[in-house]
Amino acid sequence: MSRLIKILSIDGGGIRGIIPAMILAKIEQITSKPIAELFHLIAGTSTGGILALGLTKPNGGGKPEHPAANLVRLYEKEGSRIFPQSNFTKLKNLQDEKYPSDGIESVLQEYFGETMIGEALTEILIPSYDIELRRPYFFKRTKAIKTPECHNFPMKKVARATSAAPTYFEPLKLEINDLTDYYALIDGGVFANNPAMCAYVQAKINYPDANDFLIVSIGTGELTTILPYEKVKDWGLLQWAQPIIHVTFDGVSDTVHYQLKQLLPPVRNQRRYYRFQTRLTERGDHMDDASKENIRALKLQAESIINDNEENLQMLSNQLLSAAS
Repeated sequence: MSRLIKILSIDGGGIRGIIPAMILAKIEQITSKPIAELFHLIAGTSTGGILALGLTKPNGGGKPEHPAANLVRLYEKEGSRIFPQSNFTKLKNLQDEKYPSDGIESVLQEYFGETMIGEALTEILIPSYDIELRRPYFFKRTKAIKTPECHNFPMKKVARATSAAPTYFEPLKLEINDLTDYYALIDGGVFANNPAMCAYVQAKINYPDANDFLIVSIGTGELTTILPYEKVKDWGLLQWAQPIIHVTFDGVSDTVHYQLKQLLPPVRNQRRYYRFQTRLTERGDHMDDASKENIRALKLQAESIINDNEENLQMLSNQLLSAAS
């Protein structure tokens, strides 16, 4: 019997996570099903990891606690708590992380409580990077269930780890069970801002009997701010500190998109790979602009993606509903 494995991947991008949240809310509206019931594996990096965890957090009755529309409101209501703006914040960023951790940690506490990743409603893959061991760390439901004593962490901690973007938030010291060992973690976007390829590989491991894969990858917008050669050619460490993060994140995401387009071409007129992405206006490409004006602009861009892809979203929804679970 043929088996199609369905994968959802959500990019990192800070406040711009409202874009994939709105697209996912549209898919839930079309299918009348929660995202966690439509996919075998959900991967997300940074803000995408927060969405992946939010979409798979159980409500106690075996259903998701947060529909995608609720997570849209997370960005609308809580963005300014996560990214508080002040002149002191701008000055502080020269020698320290830009934002205190208490804002984002209080929001994550409210949304995730004490729920563990082993309780997620479907398989998850959340990338982070260990700066002491100098290697990637992947949070997985399968690993949390198999070895809970050292791999089953609270969702709020996992969300904090994957979104600890250098220069924005301090790294997370994630203590392991007996508190004598720990992981020192930063944002998974430093190596997998678009985690779709990581998710594809993990799905092949998890489901060796699968006949085919359907991957849905959602971006948070490509940056359009130009870095002119004449301006940057003499930049040093201080000037490159933040721009290089954005260059790296975009470059990694685009590379994964290229790879998956080649690996998963359509078969018999059936698409096996969807990528929903947009190019941002210069105002909208900041990861941490949680102003009402920018939130409004990002929502308009998400609506534009939805309107421009009405046929694709309907086709995708039909595939998700018709594919055997």
